[in-house]
Amino acid sequence: MKYILQKLGLFVLTLWAAVTLNFILPRLMPGTPADAAIAKLSQNGPVTEATRKAIEAQLGIPKGNIFEQYVSYLHQVVTLDFGTSYTFYPQSVSQLVSGALPYTIILVGVVTILAFVIGTLIGVAAAWKRGTWMDALPTLSGSFMSTFPYFWTALLLLFFLGYVLHVFPTTGAYSATTTPAFTGAFAVDALYHAILPAITILVTSLGGWILGMRNAMINTLGDDYVTFAEANGLKSRTVAIRYAARNAILPNLTGFGLALGGVVGGSVLVEQVFGYPGIGYLLFNAVIGQDYPLMQALFLMITVSVLVANFLVDILYGVLDPRTRK
Repeated sequence: MKYILQKLGLFVLTLWAAVTLNFILPRLMPGTPADAAIAKLSQNGPVTEATRKAIEAQLGIPKGNIFEQYVSYLHQVVTLDFGTSYTFYPQSVSQLVSGALPYTIILVGVVTILAFVIGTLIGVAAAWKRGTWMDALPTLSGSFMSTFPYFWTALLLLFFLGYVLHVFPTTGAYSATTTPAFTGAFAVDALYHAILPAITILVTSLGGWILGMRNAMINTLGDDYVTFAEANGLKSRTVAIRYAARNAILPNLTGFGLALGGVVGGSVLVEQVFGYPGIGYLLFNAVIGQDYPLMQALFLMITVSVLVANFLVDILYGVLDPRTRK
């Protein structure tokens, strides 16, 4: 219980620091959203001060000194009310986030979990059969796949499977003629549009999980308790899973916590290449449009998800390896 309370206190302190940085960072950017709107209007003639104030009022630009803005921002965080988006006016930030979040969680979240599970199991098998083809094949292929960046793999798949062969759609999360609804037809159409982004994320991330688990487990296989278990005549599967893999998985588990926390942030480059309307695509447009309310909401979601994932991993560490509690 003391271990959990210590981790919880650290979590709360880190969360406050992250929330404060989330307030400061967007305000360090040069210019304001009102300046961008006025720059467009100024092409037709000079813009008066009254017009500037009207634009600022319409966009809901924060007023008062920095401390007053900070207090107002904390109130928004507590009430989950981040106001109206500057870029997608007059839609609210809550509407935009709630519309984009399911696509990112289903796509990036499911693929991240699959990549972790598949990569970890392959890494365990490769380490246990080290020196054989079962070790060489996944190791070489994992090293090869991990060298390709997300956007390059996405562009290759988009070009060959989308534009050349016309096997998969090239943009969007569903067809233009389909209406989003909880129906089987929409689910099939959405799944069809998600195949290329899912393959991109799976291919580029699988190699890292394979190599990480393999290397960690090879080090574990040389420990005395593994040798003792083998000498006692235990089954190979029991030694590999319950003794070696259980301890070797801890470094991979840390990486999985970070990856799972980053699910909410989406994969910005992949979503941008495929025009997939997830959180990453929304974040890119928010930064381009200097959309403070939308940026703050998205950054806060990403930060909180990473902190929560790390907190859960810390607790799981204490369960898998009781030595970490001390």
